[in-house]
Amino acid sequence: MHVFVAGASGAIGEPLIVELLKKGHSVVGMTTSQSRAKELESQGAKAVIANAFDAAEVEAVLRQAKAEVVIDELTRLPREQSDMPKYAAGDRRLRIEGGGNLIRAAIASGVRRYLQQSSGFFLKAAEGTLADESSPMDINASPSVAASAQTYTELEARLFSSGAIEGVALRYGFFYGPKTWYYPGEAAANVVMRQQNPVVGKGEGVSSFVHINDAAIATVAALTGEPGIYNLVDDDPSPQAVWLPAFAKFLSAPEPPYLSETEVREIAGEDVVYYATKLSGASNAKAKRVLGWKPRRLEWLEM
Repeated sequence: MHVFVAGASGAIGEPLIVELLKKGHSVVGMTTSQSRAKELESQGAKAVIANAFDAAEVEAVLRQAKAEVVIDELTRLPREQSDMPKYAAGDRRLRIEGGGNLIRAAIASGVRRYLQQSSGFFLKAAEGTLADESSPMDINASPSVAASAQTYTELEARLFSSGAIEGVALRYGFFYGPKTWYYPGEAAANVVMRQQNPVVGKGEGVSSFVHINDAAIATVAALTGEPGIYNLVDDDPSPQAVWLPAFAKFLSAPEPPYLSETEVREIAGEDVVYYATKLSGASNAKAKRVLGWKPRRLEWLEM
């Protein structure tokens, strides 16, 4: 199958290209980086350097690739979590405007299927339950969470608004593993090492993670699975009070501090409180059933 990957320089780009090639697909990766283009070529993929904001350029490279499927992994995220406020507007613009150019080019070029990166951790589920694929994004959450939820809501609405292409929304959990924030020496891990990520209140907000390689495997499986939405998360949705101390132990870090919601709200703001106390975990039952996917157990819960 001829597969076109936009955002081939992102966190999931490298393992996704590896998995696609392993399964025998012909792959073209779109990037803005000369160095990443060379890496793609060395992996065995073809590389194109293109600007997602240039609609004509995007359509030209897509037609040249003769793509049957487009995988949209366009993001603009920082290496450090603390820099997210500086990147948020640019990230949204890339996903909405750049991704808009990409999906319109895909439809114009006769692409059969479009896979869209979405989120499995900004979902709204009834209290005490896990979010499934019918669950909406929590657009009434704390400010930055609500803004991200709105972006993903728009992406999914755009994806399924056209009958001209098969849409697949990939609701990934928090990525962990090599070259992600949740890996020794990387952003989230460093924050935990410095005891700057506290358990907040009862820490009842439930997080769903997914290993970056498992996310790549599920994405490739979605090339041929039935269209629709898939929660791509592991089997271990965990409250912050469970996963955060376990992650600290995994890193050989000091135990995280315990602070009240009021203390954290005053120090770090409402968004940090939301992540710790309000997140809804997600169910992966559909992805396992339909795609035959078997994600690994969350690494730090093995200890």
